[in-house]
Amino acid sequence: MATASNEIRVTPEIALEHGVTREEYARIQQILGRDPNITELGIFSVMWSEHCSYKSSKVHLKRLPTRGKLVVQGPGENAGVIDIGDGLVAAFKIESHNHPSYVEPFQGATTGVGGILRDIFTMGARPIAVLDSLRFGEITAGQYTSAEDARKNLRILDGVIRGIGSYGNCFGVPTIGGEVGFEPCYSQNPLVNALALGIAKKEEIFLAKAKGIGNPVIYVGAKTGRDGIHGASLLASAEFTEESKQKRPNVQVGDPFMEKLLLEACLEAMHTGAVVAIQDMGAAGLTCSTMEMASRGGTGIEIELTKVPQRETGMTPYEIMLSESQERMLLVAEKGREHEILAVFKKWGLDAVVVGQVTEGGMARINHNGRAAAEIPAHPLAEEGPVYQRPMAAPAPREENAANWFAFAAEGTNLTQNFLKLLASPAIASKRWITEQYDTSVRTNTLAGPGASDAAVVRIKDPKTGAVKRALALSTDGNGRWCQLNPRMGAIHAVAEAARNVACSGARPVAATNCLNFGSPEKPEVMWQFSETIDGLVEACTALNTPITGGNVSFYNETLGKSIYPTPVIGVVGVIEDASQVLKIAFREPGDAVVLLDGSNSSVGVQHAVPQRGNPSPLVACEFSSSEYSKTIAGIVAGEPPAIELTAEQRLIDCLVALGAVGAIQSAHDISDGGLAVTLAESCFAPYAPLGVSAMADCAPLGAHVKLEEAGPAEAAAFAERGARAVVSVKPSSLARVRDTARQYGVAAQHIGQVTRDDAFRIEHQGHAVISSSVETLRDAWAHALEPTLTTK
Repeated sequence: MATASNEIRVTPEIALEHGVTREEYARIQQILGRDPNITELGIFSVMWSEHCSYKSSKVHLKRLPTRGKLVVQGPGENAGVIDIGDGLVAAFKIESHNHPSYVEPFQGATTGVGGILRDIFTMGARPIAVLDSLRFGEITAGQYTSAEDARKNLRILDGVIRGIGSYGNCFGVPTIGGEVGFEPCYSQNPLVNALALGIAKKEEIFLAKAKGIGNPVIYVGAKTGRDGIHGASLLASAEFTEESKQKRPNVQVGDPFMEKLLLEACLEAMHTGAVVAIQDMGAAGLTCSTMEMASRGGTGIEIELTKVPQRETGMTPYEIMLSESQERMLLVAEKGREHEILAVFKKWGLDAVVVGQVTEGGMARINHNGRAAAEIPAHPLAEEGPVYQRPMAAPAPREENAANWFAFAAEGTNLTQNFLKLLASPAIASKRWITEQYDTSVRTNTLAGPGASDAAVVRIKDPKTGAVKRALALSTDGNGRWCQLNPRMGAIHAVAEAARNVACSGARPVAATNCLNFGSPEKPEVMWQFSETIDGLVEACTALNTPITGGNVSFYNETLGKSIYPTPVIGVVGVIEDASQVLKIAFREPGDAVVLLDGSNSSVGVQHAVPQRGNPSPLVACEFSSSEYSKTIAGIVAGEPPAIELTAEQRLIDCLVALGAVGAIQSAHDISDGGLAVTLAESCFAPYAPLGVSAMADCAPLGAHVKLEEAGPAEAAAFAERGARAVVSVKPSSLARVRDTARQYGVAAQHIGQVTRDDAFRIEHQGHAVISSSVETLRDAWAHALEPTLTTK
């Protein structure tokens, strides 16, 4: 297929090999008024692929809230854009590179980062931060994972992490946060989702709309090769099989140094005022950039392929149009000013060639050696592709009853050993062995990097003066395990936690982006999961006022017919009005009060079922069975995600933002995976010096002594993952002020303990010490659990 020429006679059978159904082929014939040639078939196959056309998801995505008072550009462009004040905007987006990262982990991850960075600077914004959200199969053998599969998963993880670090570090943008999860369902089907953020002046945002009849079309950047051909249509739009290992040629090869040059050249060219439109050559390469630019602009386009810079000889029109070689852009310049753009790219040592022009009539004409290689109406190709109302059906009910749910320990049981095991579990344990491979502070904008705050935080510098006023906070979140149990509730929790994380850094959540990772859309149960997830996102984003400005759908995440968990990953951006008021998770001073803020535990909140000791209610047992503690300690994943009330989440967010703005609290950390106990422990761990280095003199160990009076089992009090809660530390002199502010926002503020000077960590429940250990012992379990696994691969 990679050597296809226009002399090949196209048949419906050849179309099927391209992923084009017989019905879709008939639609192509109708649009063209004839049979397509092989190049035209290739163009339709990538543009109408699931990855590029969203043909199975469009009908559901329309329900998402995409408008808001700060939204400058919503879905439909290379990235979403929001107004952040003072004439500046932030462009941000999250996308997946899952399938390539399975076939070739290092290059799959590097090109995923490279692609999302290009989406940002294509908008005219300079990238200043990257976050990643990753999922892998289990990297140690266990009940659901063989030793061989664990080794495979570890190799994938190692390649992905090295790829992300390599590209970001070489390009010069900090990787400042993200998340990592491990579940058996991601074995040999990793999820590699990357989010990038950039800053621009509001009046300097660029769009991908070809305008101006006769305006020249300019190819810039790296030369075109044969890498990545059909990456979008056949690799990213089909499930993995035994033959997937043969698809390595479909994975692009990235060059971060070339992309750095491309960034600087593009931004400089944009500043000349001669650029009319610009589009990244990402998925589907030259095909996508030419066809989408023409369609968006309501124009036609004509290009000559022999003028396209090529690094391989004898490339056919089919190959040139479908190549997904990296670090390339397509520009439309103002006629008569193309020399200005060519001069800029020559200065940066990059190819820049006028390959065509904008035309009227809406036809895309692709020539090769002066002869027509393809003639396709741009708008029907880009905007009138197939749209499917896929069948939906809820999966069969799970066979569960109360006997499957978590059995709480007896009253007075010492839970310390269980807690140590939980801290060492992959979901909870320190990810420093990942983040230490990333440059987290290049460009000197990072105010809170990995592990310092619940959200990553970057300062915003005035482009002219360099002065700093505001900061942006970013968080990614997703819980596939909860979405598997209840897709709608899992999606609501993902939005709520990402927004809560942003608020715990002191920022007001203002907008979101999503990356929706699912199995095959041809399975009714997968489409039911997808639709339920969309409903959850609509409900949560509307309630929390975080409109979706863009994102990505990744279907066909299956291996040998087995789907991953439905995994929507949500990225939320928030604004901190005063960059000096960033909140971090670390306890700061002995004697500070430890306060539990609960948006739902108030006179206006949800009244959660409170079981009597030794006789937990079915509701509590059902919800607790979905927790990380239940999975780790009992091997049970069952029940339902915790109940959630979005008005309670909003109350907590408002309260945290208000407290942070006036400097009333010392630290803030939300309660999520692992519950209250893990939140407290991580706040004790955070003040330490880097691992392997003795604690600094001004960073002496801090402990915590907490007393819980909540009725019911101690395990539920310590490890339940109900939302709308956060732990803050407060100077004793500020305690009354914090209580007053919390009361103002309808949030309960319970003084549950204090930060201590010694190395002791102690949680009491109704007078019984249920966890008691040195902080150092707990920290060792948490800090080093995954390191030997990685170093002994």
